Amino acid sequence: MTDNSVILEKRGQAFWITINRPDKRNALNADVIAGVAKGYRDAHDDKDVRVIVLTGAGDKAFCAGADLQNSGAAFAMDHSRPNVDYADLLRLSQNSTKPAIARVGGVCMAGGMGLLCMTDMAVAVDHVIFGLPEVKVGVFPMQVMSLLQSIAPPRLVNEWALTGEPFDASTAQAAGLLNYVVPAAELDAKIDWLIGRIVDKSPTAIRRGKYAMRAIASMSFDESIAYTESQIALLAMTEDAKEGLKAFSEKRKPSWPGR
Repeated sequence: MTDNSVILEKRGQAFWITINRPDKRNALNADVIAGVAKGYRDAHDDKDVRVIVLTGAGDKAFCAGADLQNSGAAFAMDHSRPNVDYADLLRLSQNSTKPAIARVGGVCMAGGMGLLCMTDMAVAVDHVIFGLPEVKVGVFPMQVMSLLQSIAPPRLVNEWALTGEPFDASTAQAAGLLNYVVPAAELDAKIDWLIGRIVDKSPTAIRRGKYAMRAIASMSFDESIAYTESQIALLAMTEDAKEGLKAFSEKRKPSWPGR
């Protein structure tokens, strides 16, 4: 990362990653992708961080997708490399063991939809417009599909990707892309409320739980139930589980050791 296109900031137990290109509708370029990836890594390296918040600067855009001002650069690839940086960012997010919240204050399009889908929860302002307009410029939301198809209903995903037409926040929420839709004045309060509902819970349970959810995503029921019955036995041996059960019996709030 060579500039300030992404701002990384620790606020209490939350680690904020803010795409800082409001004049470009927080469009993706190499520096943005590198900055968001660095934010995820920094958040995981800090044991005091309990949750990641991903957002865009200003109130116009969360992320409008790839920066098309230089279309050659937007889609240029080194074909000697098997991995693409944006795809690696999505991989990084899916291997995360800390929960992430998308704070969507403005338009969310194309690659921005991938950023939305890579988080665990999302809150958007009620006027936000979403879309997958790639077919309008001769490409397709290939990498976004890897996450979107497991979140939204197939018929809607087909319509969004094949027509490229935008849709509103209420449609996004009904499709499962958003947890909450709020007026702009209430966005930050809702984010703070959601953070608060995470940081008072067991960090060990969340960490191991996210790991397990990722592991069982492609398993059959028989594989999944065999895996999870062993995981609950292991989880019960952690210090957090012991403290949680003790606090429950003593009718007090737990003090999580995080182990």
